[in-house]
Amino acid sequence: MSGTRIIPNPDLTVGADNKQRWNQPAHRRHGFHNAHHLFRRTLMVRSRSVLMLEPSKEGLRDQPAGLQDLLDHPAFSAICCIQGNRIVMEAAADDFTTTSPHSIQSISKLHIHLIVGQLLEQSLISCEAKVADYLPDIGTGYAKATVQSLLDMAVSNDFSEDYSDPHSDCYTEEIALGWRLPADGLAETTLMDFTNAITGLKPTDLRDYADYKSANTDVLTRIVAAVSPKPLAQLIEDIVDAAGYEGAFHISRSSDGFPAFSGGGCLSARDLARFGLLFARAGSDISDTPFANTAFIAHSLSREAPKLTPPKGWLRYSNHLMTDGRFVGHAGYGGQFLMVDTLSGTCCAFLSVLENEAGYDDAYMGLVARTLRKLCDR
Repeated sequence: MSGTRIIPNPDLTVGADNKQRWNQPAHRRHGFHNAHHLFRRTLMVRSRSVLMLEPSKEGLRDQPAGLQDLLDHPAFSAICCIQGNRIVMEAAADDFTTTSPHSIQSISKLHIHLIVGQLLEQSLISCEAKVADYLPDIGTGYAKATVQSLLDMAVSNDFSEDYSDPHSDCYTEEIALGWRLPADGLAETTLMDFTNAITGLKPTDLRDYADYKSANTDVLTRIVAAVSPKPLAQLIEDIVDAAGYEGAFHISRSSDGFPAFSGGGCLSARDLARFGLLFARAGSDISDTPFANTAFIAHSLSREAPKLTPPKGWLRYSNHLMTDGRFVGHAGYGGQFLMVDTLSGTCCAFLSVLENEAGYDDAYMGLVARTLRKLCDR
């Protein structure tokens, strides 16, 4: 057709720094605030019933040291801390709100904890089994690894997750997750093909420190799909209903239909705090009906597991959650953290967008984790 101009999708096309536009520093804040619109494909789910929140009469008694620094940081997007159905404190940046969807990145991994716990309760999965027992076509990077080692981020193989290296495998993974387009009009990699291509499993004894790999979550997603009597979309709907969101839960999907539990979720700060209540309530839903595997949650908090590297060394990575035995949560690339105090039942959801080249800062994330722990303790 004469005069017709066609260009690759500018948001999803990879630039010279090997990042798609929405994740480049100059565009990352807009990207994280609008990821649910920018991903190649997403699944969106609303709750059947909503857990209504109301302001706490007491509010926050005193502000912990470091909190104001986080609220004043240019990366800050929103924070919401709730206890039961009461909002203890919340705040948002001038360009955002506590009810707007935001990329939660790896906090999405907590969905795998909940789902695997349910499958264990139904005797449909074994943590001692090898990955190849469920996925006969899996490559050498995972075939002989145990399900438990994936849950604990205790796998060593050739997959690399170094956010400061623009050619790290975690960025190639984004093609399979539907976050970017492949170069030169090539076919989009499926999640199945991507995980099958990972090689180089290195046998290890019990590790002192976690070897964080989002590909572990992708493989666990495939295992869940292989053994669950419910489709993955239904499992997501069940969690959404159990949490009682007021807004929508969005999650990106691979070209072969797998939800990106490794980092594709989007939730508002309020709804992320509502999600945290599933752990604060020891697995019960908004009607106080048993939902998650309570024993699995409790065991995950008490067992020995690999530690995170400093400055988050006070946390262990156990069964796809971060914990010190009392606090439960997870970090997310770009500046996200969900912290749940199982003693007080307080949940703090913190959303922010780091605009440095790597999109990550270990010192910053350590400060976020420590400050949220103190905030929950208030």
